[in-house]
Formats: sequence, C-alpha cells, structure tokens
Amino acid sequence: MAAVVATPVSPTELDPDRIEEEIRGGPEAEEEVAPPQTTGPGTRLSKLPLARIKALMKTDPDVSLASQESVFIIAKATELFVEMIAKDSLVYAQQGKRKTLQRKDLDNAIEAIDEFAFLEGTLD
Repeated sequence: MAAVVATPVSPTELDPDRIEEEIRGGPEAEEEVAPPQTTGPGTRLSKLPLARIKALMKTDPDVSLASQESVFIIAKATELFVEMIAKDSLVYAQQGKRKTLQRKDLDNAIEAIDEFAFLEGTLD
C-alpha cells in the first residue's frame, strides 16, 4: 500500500527514464543495502515494534517466512498510512475548532478522500 502525498511535481520528476531508474535503484543500486537497524542509542528507523509486525504477518497462512527487510517495509508503510489518515482527519477536527481527533473526523476523511474508499464501513 503506497501513501500518496499531494505535492507539486516538476516536469523533471515525471521523466519516465528517471522513474524507472529510481524503481531499479538508480546508480546507487550497486551498493549493498544494510538491513534496517538502529543508527545509534535511542534512534530507531521504525516507530512500530518490528517483532509484533512480524508476528502479525506470520498469522497469515500464506506467509511462512518474513525477511527482516519485508517486515521493515510493512512497518514503514503502516507508519506512512497512519500519518496520512491522521493528517487528513486533523483537517476535519480543525474545521470543528478541535485539537483532538474524533471518530467522526476519521469517518469524514474516509468518505471524502478516494484513497480511503477501501475503509468505508470499517468503523461501523
């Protein structure tokens, strides 16, 4: 699941050759990428517990093994998704002159934004 952020795109960013290069890893792809680890004391690359995510992934009968990289990617995608829906819901809370998100704010964001259409009816 990819998060989409509405930002202006310059014509150079839409260059198909550049996009393919980025998908393949670009010129930096020759270097080996180290598995996700903490970069120092108290610094984490993921805000979610990777062990718990791995356990959740393994509850799926189709998943027998989950690499450290795949668990990290799922964690990062989840973080981005939660951030995106929270920011979109915050707009509705601010319209109601509130600082606290309420269920109705999430409902409004899900109904108004097409990217969240798959969530319709989940909060019922």
